[in-house]
Amino acid sequence: MENQLLSIITFLPLVAALILALFMRGDDAAARQGAKWLALFTTSATFVISLFILFRFDPSNTGFQFVEEREWILGLTYKMGVDGISILFVMLTTFLMPITIWSCWGVEHRVKEYMIAFLVLETLMLGVFCALDLVLFYLFFEAGLIPMFLIIGIWGGKDRIYAAFKFFLYTFLGSVLMLVAMMTFSLLGFRVVGGLQTMLFLAFFASFAVKMPMWPVHTWLPDAHVQAPTAGSVVLAAILLKMGGYGFLRFSLPMFPVGSDVMAPLVLWMSAIAIVYTSLVALAQTDMKKLIAYSSVAHMGYVTMGIFAVNQQGIDGAIFQMLSHGFISGALFLCVGVIYDRMHTREIDAYGGLVNRMPAYALVFMFFTMANVGLPGTSGFVGEFLTLMGIFQVNTWVAAVATTGVILSAAYALWLYRRVVFGDLIKEALKSITDMDRREKAIFAPLIAMTLILGVYPSLVTDIIGPSVSALVTDYQAALPADDAALALNEGHSE
Repeated sequence: MENQLLSIITFLPLVAALILALFMRGDDAAARQGAKWLALFTTSATFVISLFILFRFDPSNTGFQFVEEREWILGLTYKMGVDGISILFVMLTTFLMPITIWSCWGVEHRVKEYMIAFLVLETLMLGVFCALDLVLFYLFFEAGLIPMFLIIGIWGGKDRIYAAFKFFLYTFLGSVLMLVAMMTFSLLGFRVVGGLQTMLFLAFFASFAVKMPMWPVHTWLPDAHVQAPTAGSVVLAAILLKMGGYGFLRFSLPMFPVGSDVMAPLVLWMSAIAIVYTSLVALAQTDMKKLIAYSSVAHMGYVTMGIFAVNQQGIDGAIFQMLSHGFISGALFLCVGVIYDRMHTREIDAYGGLVNRMPAYALVFMFFTMANVGLPGTSGFVGEFLTLMGIFQVNTWVAAVATTGVILSAAYALWLYRRVVFGDLIKEALKSITDMDRREKAIFAPLIAMTLILGVYPSLVTDIIGPSVSALVTDYQAALPADDAALALNEGHSE
């Protein structure tokens, strides 16, 4: 049974989705509640099984564990496994999905289809993080577009069709280049050197950069977030964006080390520009979701910087930042959802003085605002600090530019909080607004706990990812030509 655990957690949500599709009939209140409870039970069971995998995982083993391999179709191989890098992304997904489903409890429009979309999406996201075969990875990676496209397009805001198609076209067109590169890579027998390796790296880079998203191919994200329902925004920010960073770690660095080394200086500067530019754009936003969306692009800039620093601290920081961002950004979008459900507007000017009526909400929103800024003692601080340590060893100018993002993030985050929460309760519509209920408080509790635990005890993550990251960096350096490897090790990519 242990050899099939990854397949069980991957396809269990899909089984529940099929049960909903085939056997759940009607659209009365009982049917809607039944669909919600089945989705919540399934995602919770998936999380419990993934905990067993985590407890059985051996961090000192840098190879893949819980490996499943069998012949599939057309000579392709179905191969699944996890290492110290992917196991935590699996845990992030299974941890957040029950919370996401619980946040959907107020949805009443096409509930069965809504739950099916999220259950199918969980299967596809877990498949991305568990797949060890390149074709299998690509299928999961691409198929994940479909349920998110439907979630935005059916349950989104008034401009949902435009946002859904923009999301789909951006991410799909980027991935077409990866498919071409995969075919070329396979035809050449997985032995690629020289300039061709750089070209293939760029093809993979296009797909992963759009998914992150990196500047300047980030423009689909704010529109998708603004139009997506709250639960869709949570999954998009907390999990789907991480597929790009994971792809860099799993495929770009190991398969194309020379191409990665050649392009690293450009990627580092693109990341630094993204941090500063999107932070400044965030300052100009009037929509809360759009502001948090630009904040996500800025935080993903730290991730790509850390990855392409290709040293222990940089990659440790990048992975930590992705996990931390999953908890914090997901919580921030849930914070927006709490007041949107009451007032049906995301405009910052529509609020003010909420602390007078919603003290519990004000406290939770303050906590995640400070975590997003990188307050010491929260997980947000650890990820940014490790990433900046890693990039400082490679390029001090990039590190200096990126550090200004810490100041800018405090500016836009605190500006948002002050406008929404503080001040006098002047607006008549807000005078009857109610504070969070028990369900809403319970949704935030695990997110608060993880943000604090990882902030004060980061070795829970670094002890697991450390050996695998070390092996990745070592193999990367060994694959470079001797002169390039020495330069990358001693002086940095662009010093």
